[in-house]
Amino acid sequence: MTMNSADDNRPVRVRIAPSPTGDPHVGTAYMALFNYVFARKHGGKFILRIEDTDRVRSRADSERVIMEALNWVGLQWDEGPDVGGPHAPYRQSERSDIYRTHAQRLMDDGNAYRCFCTSERLAELRASQKGTSKRGYDRKCRAIDAAESKSRADAGESFVVRMVMPTEGKSSFNDFLRGEIEIDFNQLDDQVVVKSDGFPTYHLANVVDDHTMEISHVIRGEEWISSTPKHVMLYKAFGWEPPVWIHMPLLRNEKKSKLSKRKDPVSINYYRDIGILPEVLLNFLGIMGWSFGGDREKFTLAEMIEVFSWDRVSLGGPVFNMDKLRWLNEQYIHELTYEQLADRIIEWGLNRERLIQLAPLIRERIKQLSDFVPATKFFFSGDLDYSGIVDKLKIPDVANKDLRKGLIALTEKYDALDGWNHEALEQASREFCEETGWKAKKVFMVLRYLISGGKASPPLFTTIEAVGKELTRRRLRMGAELIGKQK
Repeated sequence: MTMNSADDNRPVRVRIAPSPTGDPHVGTAYMALFNYVFARKHGGKFILRIEDTDRVRSRADSERVIMEALNWVGLQWDEGPDVGGPHAPYRQSERSDIYRTHAQRLMDDGNAYRCFCTSERLAELRASQKGTSKRGYDRKCRAIDAAESKSRADAGESFVVRMVMPTEGKSSFNDFLRGEIEIDFNQLDDQVVVKSDGFPTYHLANVVDDHTMEISHVIRGEEWISSTPKHVMLYKAFGWEPPVWIHMPLLRNEKKSKLSKRKDPVSINYYRDIGILPEVLLNFLGIMGWSFGGDREKFTLAEMIEVFSWDRVSLGGPVFNMDKLRWLNEQYIHELTYEQLADRIIEWGLNRERLIQLAPLIRERIKQLSDFVPATKFFFSGDLDYSGIVDKLKIPDVANKDLRKGLIALTEKYDALDGWNHEALEQASREFCEETGWKAKKVFMVLRYLISGGKASPPLFTTIEAVGKELTRRRLRMGAELIGKQK
């Protein structure tokens, strides 16, 4: 396989495998783009797989939102849970029998074992290791013989399944972009591959799915490099040919740290809601760590596919610069015809469906149609200017640092909601007030200022519902940071 070719004697089949535990992350679109472009460049298949084995954090609406967001940016998969394909099902929660069979095979071959250690024992183990060079599980249950292990399991004793990892030597694998990578086995734990609830962990499900779905190239973020030795060991245990490993550089914020939803607007839908064009977002993600050639930064998806090669990837951490994204969006907008611009604005926000949503909120508050624009301005704005209302962002007898922490906690409470409606938002907000002991009237006034930029607005929680999750989250976090800077 050369830097410009995909020839490793297998048809190109690549995938992205988002977890439906939250909003569609811009990093998912970033990885999806490079998988998609590589597949199209070489006549291969691009697959969407939903990794929903985290039964605690998986949310009912998240899968739908992820697929809608990827469709919005213009990346359509060849196989997936909604379109089917020869390797269905494409949801991990529907593949339990497959994982169970493979986990049993690992145990039968001596490559995995049941671990009966309780959470209390593991907590004590971690506590005892503090201040020492020892880390991770001590492999106590690895010594239990197969007959006793089966007997205890049959008797109903709770267990997880762990991999048998070497304790000496080095794991070595070739990363296509980075060359040979070695990691000492003494840095690796006997990784859990099946949880106590019977569901597989990421490691087992990922490897089994990639093999059974005939994935030829695993293109993912560099944060998975440390897990790759575990995956290599699983391929070896099963006797399978591993895929080509390609670990892309991570997107970073302007402080050069990993993009985080606690610090940065990371949802694809945030960029949609503030009016970034979908083709611009793809173009922008394309120049994150990859060069089109020359000084060219503006190009279409088709043009990227045409010239794509891995030797143009830079391994330095690409910085997600909002000013650069806005500049690029401006270039695209200025090239639209007036008719195209009007169509894009209507599609973005000034459409009948959106106006019908806002009508109940402002009908009783306007006297003439021209009042509509100033009355609804904050619904269509991105970031608001709070400089004139800083003195209003206070709660009596609550320190600014505590109000900052509280607003972040409330934002995370909103994040955890399954759905987005004014009833759930109000309930979550009142629960927050009970938990903090802060008066609801005062908290709600601060929320009103942060959401609308002023004191007067339609009913608070219907307003928050209409503003939408992404802008609400952004405004509360910006407000929290501003409050935290006040004395």
